[in-house]
Amino acid sequence: MQIAIDGPAGSGKSTIAKLVASKLGFIYCDTGAMYRTATVMATRLGLDYGDEAAIMAHLKDLTITFKPTPDGQLVFMDGEDVTLAIREPITTNNVSQVSALPQVRTEMVARQRAIAESEDIVMDGRDIGTTVLPHAELKIFMVASVAERAKRRHKENVEKGIDTPLDVLEREIQERDRKDSTRAISPLREAADAVRIDSSAMTIDEEVAEILKLAAEKRREQRK
Repeated sequence: MQIAIDGPAGSGKSTIAKLVASKLGFIYCDTGAMYRTATVMATRLGLDYGDEAAIMAHLKDLTITFKPTPDGQLVFMDGEDVTLAIREPITTNNVSQVSALPQVRTEMVARQRAIAESEDIVMDGRDIGTTVLPHAELKIFMVASVAERAKRRHKENVEKGIDTPLDVLEREIQERDRKDSTRAISPLREAADAVRIDSSAMTIDEEVAEILKLAAEKRREQRK
């Protein structure tokens, strides 16, 4: 079974996807972390974030792996733990440009589909239900107000030792929304058959419970 969870930056989709995967015993794939890792790679190498040829020359041989731990999932780039690096402001502010590059998206989508081929999986991102897993049995589109998303991102950053003012985060999220929704390749949009969940006033437990209920309904439909 494939569960696709899409939504704008800071909508809580990664947190929810991890919990849903854990509850169901499914594999979890953080597609956003993959694009962020590619952005960290470009930063470390001093590459222009819009230089598709240069980024692809290095991305082809780059390994991106995940490791679940009691404190959360770790992200590795060629064996180096980049869990914190992918959340730094320089990464957050430039990942939209890297992820909009057609060849980068083609490479990442191929990797993501390979992961989903033989496993029950929960995958989150911005184009999972529309592009990566268009035949997913359950598609969720999560939304929340900019103010609420900025608060959540601020809390996450503080816990990771990243101190970015709330008003700056609001502006960054609004700009990220603009970039993601207007990019030419796989823009952020809601799949026609997705279930929309507005999490602005919901607790994490309520969001997880709602998705688990929807997944159980899909399972029952499959057995008929």
